[in-house]
Amino acid sequence: MIETMSRSVRIACVAMSAAAAGWIATEAFAQEGKVNSVISEQIKAEQAAQASQKRITQLDDEATGMLADYRQMITEAQGLKVYNEQLAAQVKSQDEEVATMSQQIGEIETTSREVLPMMTKMLDTLDQFVKLDIPFLPEERAGRLATLKEMMTRADVSLSEKYRRIVEAYQVEMEYGRTLEAYEGKVEEKTVQFLRAGRVALLYQTLDGKETGYWDVASKSWKVDNSYNEAILAGLKVAKKQSAPDFIRVPVPAAKEIN
Repeated sequence: MIETMSRSVRIACVAMSAAAAGWIATEAFAQEGKVNSVISEQIKAEQAAQASQKRITQLDDEATGMLADYRQMITEAQGLKVYNEQLAAQVKSQDEEVATMSQQIGEIETTSREVLPMMTKMLDTLDQFVKLDIPFLPEERAGRLATLKEMMTRADVSLSEKYRRIVEAYQVEMEYGRTLEAYEGKVEEKTVQFLRAGRVALLYQTLDGKETGYWDVASKSWKVDNSYNEAILAGLKVAKKQSAPDFIRVPVPAAKEIN
C-alpha cells in the first residue's frame, strides 16, 4: 500500500512537473512573442527615424540649394542694377554728345557760309596777283589756279581741304619771291632759257646765246638787251647748281614815288 501511494505521488509529481513545464513553455512563448513584437516595433521606429532623417536631409539639401539660388539671384540683381546704371550714364553721355555734335554741325554750316565767300575772294585775289605779276611759269601757275577753281565747285572735297589747297598755293607763290630759278620756255616763237631772280627780274637768253633780254615791268613787254649776256650766264649756272651762289647783275625797275 505504501508502494502504491509512492507511485501515485511520483505520478502526481510527474504530472505536476509536466504541467509546470507546459506552463513555463507557454509563458516562454508568450514572452518571446512580446519580445519579438517589441523588437519589431523598435525596427519600425528605427526605419521610420531613418526615413525621417533622410527626408530631413533631403529638405535641408533643397533648402541649401534654394538659398544658394536666392543668393545668386541677389548677386545677379545687384549686377544688373550696376549695369543699368552704367547704361544710363552712357546713354546720358551719348545724348550730350549728340547735342554737342548737333551744335557743331550748326556751327559748321554757319562757318561754311562765312568761309566759302572768303576762300572765293582769296582765290580771285591770287588770280589777279598772278595776272599782274611778271610772266614766269605761266602754264604751271594758270593750271594751278584752274585746278583750284574747279575744286571749289566739288562737293566731295571738304571745306578744310579746299582751304588747305588755297593756302598751299599762296605758299608756293610766296616761295617764288625768294628763289632763283632756271627753266626753258618761249618768247614769242623763240625757245629760250629763262632766269627768274625772285620777283625782282625775269631774263631770257636764246639757246644759241645770240640774244638776251628781260621783262620790262613798265611797258609789260620783252626788251632785248645783250648787255646782260654775262649776267644771265652766271645766273643760270647758279640756278642750276653748277656754280656757287654769287652776286649777279639784273635789270631792276626804277622806284616810283607814291603820292
